Formats: sequence, structure tokens, C-alpha cells
Amino acid sequence: MMRTCDGDGSNEPFHLVWPLTVREAWVQASSYLSNSGVEDGAHHAELLLRHVLNWDRAAYLLYLAESLPEEAAAAFEDAISRRSQGEPTQYVMGEAYFYGRRFEVSKDVLIPRPETELLVEAVLEEAGRMWASETPVIAADIGTGSGAIVCTLALERPHWNMIGVDISPDALKMAQHNAEALSAASSIEWLEGDLLLPLEGRRLDILISNPPYIPEEDMSGLQREVRDFEPHLALVGGRDGLDPYRRMMDMMKGWSELPSMIAFELGQGQAGDVARLIEEHGHWTSVRIVKDLAGIERHVLGIKSIDRDER
Repeated sequence: MMRTCDGDGSNEPFHLVWPLTVREAWVQASSYLSNSGVEDGAHHAELLLRHVLNWDRAAYLLYLAESLPEEAAAAFEDAISRRSQGEPTQYVMGEAYFYGRRFEVSKDVLIPRPETELLVEAVLEEAGRMWASETPVIAADIGTGSGAIVCTLALERPHWNMIGVDISPDALKMAQHNAEALSAASSIEWLEGDLLLPLEGRRLDILISNPPYIPEEDMSGLQREVRDFEPHLALVGGRDGLDPYRRMMDMMKGWSELPSMIAFELGQGQAGDVARLIEEHGHWTSVRIVKDLAGIERHVLGIKSIDRDER
């Protein structure tokens, strides 16, 4: 069977030229993706090829010289065609990894980012200083999306009581599905609603959020993978990207009991503004800014000093 390869960057679907080995399929797909404007096309071609073959990297390297199984060809061609149009690899595969765990993802939720793992680590680090190891801490993840943060914390701290909140019912379904798949569901409560509204009257020890923080005018300049495929509801944070932070801080002004820790992820250049919002509130005695691996101030934590034996 012979097929032609449309690797000229056009909108024509990708087709393999047969017969071919696994390595040759990867080479053709790499070239096609690169010509279609996909950065690091070789890497994405490998990920998608391994996905359709259901191989880990060791198996992939072992069988590179073998003939590509013909039954995998159609799925691989479809995957490469979708990726060439800008659809993120994680959506094509239907999965992303966070904190070493597999999460199912779709266009209803943001793809979990590696930098958010640093937010989880910062929360765990500060919590370790604030509470004894078996304290039943209550923590809420606002805008939970795929459930990456809430499920990770539930698994890393099984004695914590977790709450996942999202305004999107489809996102909540995805998060619940992931929690079940990861055996994390027993310690998580799910609430549907806008930011902190579902939490009124509830006591929290920790509030965590990776809210929409991209300014409206910046959307058009984003990579097509983000701009055209990820949910805008989870991306746009108003004119300057800070609306969700302002709203959450305002909502908490009416709470009789405030969390001892709040932790936010944010966009480049927003750390100073968010830190000031926390400081102006007056409840949290210290503010910590955490940089990501690129040196960008990516997370802000507000911490109220408490007696470790208080609870």
C-alpha cells in the first residue's frame, strides 16, 4: 500500500508513505509537523507515535527498526493531522501528566502545567511548618479544572479534607473522573460555582487557586495551541488579568473565619500586584513569592502565623 506524504505545511491531512519502519514513520511525521509550524515537531511526533502504539520509551527505542504495525497507521495519521492544526498534543492523546500521575484532559479543561507543580510543593512545604503531620487540614482548590491540584494534594496528604470548586460542570465531571481513576475521590468534595461563592460559611485552612489570569488584549498574541484550543473561560482574567484575584479577596472580606494560607498561581508581571492585594487585606502576616524554573515570579502565598499545636 502506497500513500503520499503531504508534509509541505498545507492543511492537507497527513499521510504516511508505505512500507516503512517505526523510525521512518517518526521521521515523516517530524518533518510534517515542523513544516506545519509546530515547535519541536520531532518530540511531538514521538509522543504521538508512542501513544498510538501504547509503548513506553524503552519499547519505542527497542523497536524503532521494526515495521510500523499497519493497524496503528490510521490513528497515527489522524493524530499528526490534528497536531499540525495546532491542537495540543495532550488533547490529541487525551492525557497529561502532573506530579508523576496521569490525568485525563479534554478541551473542557486547561492542560496541567509543570510550573503548577511548584505551587503544590510550596503549599505542602508551608503546611508542614504550620500543622502537625496528621492534622486534618481543610483545603479548597478554586477553578479545579482537571483536578490536578486537588487530586495531587489529596494523594500526597491523605488525611487532608479537600474541596474542588469550578464554575464549569464539564470541568467538574472531568475532575471527578480523574479523582476516581487515581483513587483520590474519598477525601474530595466537589462544588459547582463561581470562585468562592460555593464556600460561603465554610471553614478553610488553605485556599489554593490557579485562576484565569491572561489579560483580554493578550489573547490574540498567544500560541495557537492555547488561543484556539484551551477554554477561554479558564484563561481570561479581565482587562488586566487580575479580576479573579480582586474578586476572591473581596469575597473573603465577608468571611468570619479566613484561611491560614492562600496560594495563587499568576501570570508574568502580576506577582507584585497580587502580593499587594494580600497585604492590603491585613489578615496574612507574611507574603511569599515563588519563582518558576524560568525565574518568573509565578506564585504568591499569604500565610498567617499560627501555633503548630493550635489544632
